[in-house]
Amino acid sequence: MRIAFRAAPTVEARRALVTLQHRFGSIEPDEADVIVPLGGDGFMLETLHAHLALALPIYGMNLGTVGFLLNAYGVEGLEERIGRAQRVQLYPLRMQARLGDGELVEAIGINEVSIYRETRQAARLRIAIDGVARLPELICDGVLVATPAGSTAYNLSAHGPIIPLGANLLALTPISPFRPRRWRGALLPSQSRFRIDTLDPKKRPVSAVADFTEVRDIVSVEIWEDRSLAFHLLFDPEHNLEERILKEQFIP
Repeated sequence: MRIAFRAAPTVEARRALVTLQHRFGSIEPDEADVIVPLGGDGFMLETLHAHLALALPIYGMNLGTVGFLLNAYGVEGLEERIGRAQRVQLYPLRMQARLGDGELVEAIGINEVSIYRETRQAARLRIAIDGVARLPELICDGVLVATPAGSTAYNLSAHGPIIPLGANLLALTPISPFRPRRWRGALLPSQSRFRIDTLDPKKRPVSAVADFTEVRDIVSVEIWEDRSLAFHLLFDPEHNLEERILKEQFIP
């Protein structure tokens, strides 16, 4: 098994990288059968973005804080663990943000795409789903669209719902909504296409963020699940991602 190891820029991850490469060799990703990132969830997302074109399975090992998208770190029996790991296929969101001059900026988000206010003033947004204006005006700090894998991240912190893998749903979750006060978001079919317009872009500027890509001063953004792209994550059977997401719903 040809394994390409990648490490976050931390002392612990770099030390583990040296140990693993001494044991299993140093292979470049384009020559590997599997990529093993060493770090936290943020570094895992960086690895997925960096090696999207290779379409290789990713078996992450946690040397960060939370490690929701990673397996436990261990050197012994690593090849056997990878060999029996369960594969999960994730589809990202594609964001297409439009600026005031008409320029379009595209990016992908594995966890979520978020729209934020840029100044002290709340954002004024209009939300349409599949061409139908469902919320004519939302006054808020922002709003986000989350995938099932990302539903336990920022979406959960914003009081959004946890989505089981395979549910074919996306979460639309407001961030500190002011008007309407009682709107807490919605669950939409994964094939839905979202359009969010800023109603006062000069006085109340907003940014759109897809994972690591931020586009400032947008006038509108369209978001949809991109089924032409797929990420393949590997998990130990006893700690698979579906079970982790399920457990999150019962944590008090």
